[in-house]
Amino acid sequence: MIGAARRLIRGMVLSAALSGTLALPATAESLADTMVAAYRHSALLEQNRALLRAADEDVATAMSALRPVVQWAASHNFQQVEGVEAAATTLQLVAQMTLFDWGRSQLAIDIAKENVLATRQSLVAIEQDVLLQATQAFLAVRSAEQQVALQENSVNLLSQELQAARDRFEVGEITTTDVSLAEAQLAATRAALASAQGNLEIAREDYRAAVGRVPGDLDPPPPRPDRPATLASAQAVARTTHPAILQAQRATAASELQVAAAAAERRPMLTGQAGVSGTRQPEASRNALGLPTGTQTGTSGTLSAGIELNQTLYAGGRLSSQHRRAMASRDAARSALLNTARQVDQAVGVAWANIDIAQAQIVAINEQISAARQAYEGVREEALLGARTTLDVLDAEQDLLEARADLISAEANLQLAHYQLLAAMGLLTVEDLKLGIPTYDPSAYYNAVRDAPYTSEQGDNLDRVLRAIGRDRN
Repeated sequence: MIGAARRLIRGMVLSAALSGTLALPATAESLADTMVAAYRHSALLEQNRALLRAADEDVATAMSALRPVVQWAASHNFQQVEGVEAAATTLQLVAQMTLFDWGRSQLAIDIAKENVLATRQSLVAIEQDVLLQATQAFLAVRSAEQQVALQENSVNLLSQELQAARDRFEVGEITTTDVSLAEAQLAATRAALASAQGNLEIAREDYRAAVGRVPGDLDPPPPRPDRPATLASAQAVARTTHPAILQAQRATAASELQVAAAAAERRPMLTGQAGVSGTRQPEASRNALGLPTGTQTGTSGTLSAGIELNQTLYAGGRLSSQHRRAMASRDAARSALLNTARQVDQAVGVAWANIDIAQAQIVAINEQISAARQAYEGVREEALLGARTTLDVLDAEQDLLEARADLISAEANLQLAHYQLLAAMGLLTVEDLKLGIPTYDPSAYYNAVRDAPYTSEQGDNLDRVLRAIGRDRN
């Protein structure tokens, strides 16, 4: 009776451990929730948003070159000559403006705009990295939890096996060697459980770093994203949508404008200047005979205006060097664009291959699990009849356990490979994933500052944009 009861218990534990219906935490947080939390938490996104706002200000700086510069200056001079003191106070107001520079200022504006567009694409690339990291953390926690559950069930099963081995040893069915083998296998499985628990803690820390909070109960992953029909079509999409390629294209356009700007430095510049000044100083008063009779304070004013046309004829080779440097930078940008396109093609191909590999592994591992389960059950029954040793049973059980662990890893790899493919195609963004949350508007700050705001209305608009992104203007 005791032996039959123990075999019944072992069968129940085996069913729970190896049937694939392991106990999982209650569903609570989905992968989409994890991505949303990572998007809102990421300090890296905040950093690159600030860099984008700095690039926006470069457009305003370039725009200001087309506007007048108004300055004022005040001075007070004092002198004493042969006991006579004299002092003069002067106040000046000067306005200077570039009237025509043959396109140099406009080229600077166009370069700044291209840099803004390139920085926007850099921000999209960072967004993809943040969401992919969150996905990896989510799947790693899920996989680690399943591995822990699998090892815990294995420990329970082996504990039952060890007790059964000891019972059989007491009645003389097996030797002490069989008991020692069962004890060794149980100790090894407990070590594997400790390792799995440690990996789970590491995965939780990675999750907290990526998402901003410790993981709770995680839902099973959603259905895998669809992939294009062919690898070539996936690569074609990536070439038109991947932020790294779009950023490199903008950088190349900016480098082309830099060449034109370097050539424009040889052109003349026409500037205008207007000013008004007033001077207050003592003046000597004289009588009818022209003799000095004392001093009195007098005020004089001056109004001036003028234009100036200048051009650099020789600068010691500086202008030629800058032009050659701009051309070399343009060639480098073109090569970088080509190299980026090749890297994106490679990333798409690697992600595509990883999907195929994971799918093939899952099919093979499922077949392995089915065969290993049958082998285990057969070896266990034969061992009860004395045709197999305890070592045979333990080996068969270990094969089945390893196959189940491999399946967990392969399924996580397949899920991750699909999201890696989306990232390689440039489609792993909040908008493309339809996460349904407000996103950062890269054009809001640009629209508020591109005209170099100074008036109160433009300043109010800028204040409103800054409040929307959680900052105040000093």
